[in-house]
Amino acid sequence: MLKKENQANDVAGNMTDFPLYLYHHGKNDRIYDLFGAHKEVRNGEDGYVFRVWAPHARSVSVVGDFNEWKPECNVMQRMVDGESFELFIPGLKQYDTYKYCITAADGRQLMKADPIGFHTETPPATASKLYELDGYAWQDADYMAAIGKRNIFSSPMNIYEVNLLSWKRHEDGNYYSYLDLARELVPYVKEMGYTHVEFMPVTEFPFEGSWGYQVTGYYAVTSRMGTPKDFMHLVDEFHRAGIGVILDWVPAHFPKDAQGLYEFDGQPLYESSQWDRMEHKSWGTRRFDYGRNEVLSFLISDACFFFDKYHVDGLRVDAVASMLYLDYDKRPGEWVPNIYGENKNLEAIAFLRKLNEAVFLRFPYALMIAEESTAWGLVTKPGSVGGLGFNFKWNMGWMNDMLSYICLNPYFRSYNHSKLTFSMMYAFSENYVLPISHDEVVYGKCSLINKMPGTYEEKFAGVRSFLGYMMAHPGKKLNFMGYEFGQFKEWDYHEGLEFFLRNTYELHGKLSLMVRELNNFYRMMPALYEIEDSWDGFEWLAPDDADKNIVAFARRDRAGNEVIAIVCFSGVDMPGYRLGVPRRGKYKLVFNTDDKKYGGDGKITRRVFTAAKKPSHGKAYSIPVDMPKLTCLYLVREPEDPAKTKTAGKTSKGKKTTAAATAAKSPK
Repeated sequence: MLKKENQANDVAGNMTDFPLYLYHHGKNDRIYDLFGAHKEVRNGEDGYVFRVWAPHARSVSVVGDFNEWKPECNVMQRMVDGESFELFIPGLKQYDTYKYCITAADGRQLMKADPIGFHTETPPATASKLYELDGYAWQDADYMAAIGKRNIFSSPMNIYEVNLLSWKRHEDGNYYSYLDLARELVPYVKEMGYTHVEFMPVTEFPFEGSWGYQVTGYYAVTSRMGTPKDFMHLVDEFHRAGIGVILDWVPAHFPKDAQGLYEFDGQPLYESSQWDRMEHKSWGTRRFDYGRNEVLSFLISDACFFFDKYHVDGLRVDAVASMLYLDYDKRPGEWVPNIYGENKNLEAIAFLRKLNEAVFLRFPYALMIAEESTAWGLVTKPGSVGGLGFNFKWNMGWMNDMLSYICLNPYFRSYNHSKLTFSMMYAFSENYVLPISHDEVVYGKCSLINKMPGTYEEKFAGVRSFLGYMMAHPGKKLNFMGYEFGQFKEWDYHEGLEFFLRNTYELHGKLSLMVRELNNFYRMMPALYEIEDSWDGFEWLAPDDADKNIVAFARRDRAGNEVIAIVCFSGVDMPGYRLGVPRRGKYKLVFNTDDKKYGGDGKITRRVFTAAKKPSHGKAYSIPVDMPKLTCLYLVREPEDPAKTKTAGKTSKGKKTTAAATAAKSPK
């Protein structure tokens, strides 16, 4: 019996040698197949094999209910690398709880959750749980095949950002489960016309006030709402509805909770040991050591894990700026420059490039979105040309400019007109997402509708006009839950959204209708999303009407079809506004935020505007539009009748003439 057991251990050891080698060289992007707890059969017995990296530990034991949490019962053996530990325990079953009891070099005993654990106890309990991820019957094969063929840059992307714990709550205050969300959130997002959802962090976290941004279980979706396979079902249902799923991911820092990564084997391990790089003081958290190969394998594997096991479409990478700068949130004397005397974190830069390369190699369709709040260059360019390798970046500059603009009384907006137009100075320097996220509707910043000045009705008009402007501006879109029906109350993670407003108060219901129809209009109009990276898809028509608080521009697709957006941010109507247009012809009103069905005044009665040969805004042709205050209009040029065009192209003598010939005969 002993000989067979040794043979089984030798085979297991041979199977782990190469993955361990890759792990220690920062090149293993599947450590979730190596470390953690995995079901196995050894010598005819079912059980689980445990593996953990703890190089500074004197010894490591697996403890749990199965051995009354006694460290002496199941002592792990060192693996071939001398830094990792392994043990097979027969007779264990799914959902058994466990931790690692790590005896540090100084003799302290630390009770740690599994860094690669797939499931956990529900907080405030902190143990890991045995769980098998395999076996879920995915139904999204058609969806996954389709996204593998798409061009994400020329596709519509309109993201609904959600905090799963507070989108809705049961009447008794309990969370919706993943299964509840699959039944209610999925059809809601589908009905409202969004293309993607983005979940605030769903990996396990102890402190609810962190909103999930202080992670203790990087490989475990939070057990507050169900099991890992319940979460798979939620993703699956979104995919079956044609909706992509993006996760908020936190590789910048982790908390000091005793069960987490904090000084895991008794001293800094996952965190940097350098005094100036160890902590984010203002956050009270530890920073990852991006110069350590094992940490690179841990984080890159974690990113790949969610694409591999949970079929997610993308990751929004949190707090990238805090990783890039050595002096982030530090005063002089609190940081040490790099070898070139700069404030750039060279190891973090290398990590981000390696992260994106690894993800795109395995998952070419992935969305890797950087939340980077500075003017760092080439964020969405390949590492080969000095970039960070993301394919999208949040446009925080646009967000800050627009929120400061819309908060102003319209009387003062003319003095801040550049906030509307400055974004086009750099709009094509990166692949951007325009974000109005959760961070902008908390801590006294007010909800989106409550940022708007004016009367109750004017606040709704302000939101409608802003959303019309946002949807037409170059860049993909993201808005945080609750904006779509005008919740006045700031987001509170303790409570669900006030959905009763949609059915109880007329303007809230009408705003919800407008958002739904605006979302669907965006998806139907390639001119609004197909060309986001050059001036080929955008033309200013009226960029400088500061006195009137009006901007107008055209968006175009590759076929030359265009949508003209006119936005009046003024607090008074602008009758007879003459807008220069690119071509002659008739322009049809196709979307109007002042429509009565959306809660507007319905002041515009004309639906078709004929361009006259009257110069305006540098154009030979123009149309007169009575612009209501706080309104966004979309116009589309109607196709010309070929018969009328042919007739118009003849002279009185019956000879044909052309625009080119006419121009040639015109006086110079």
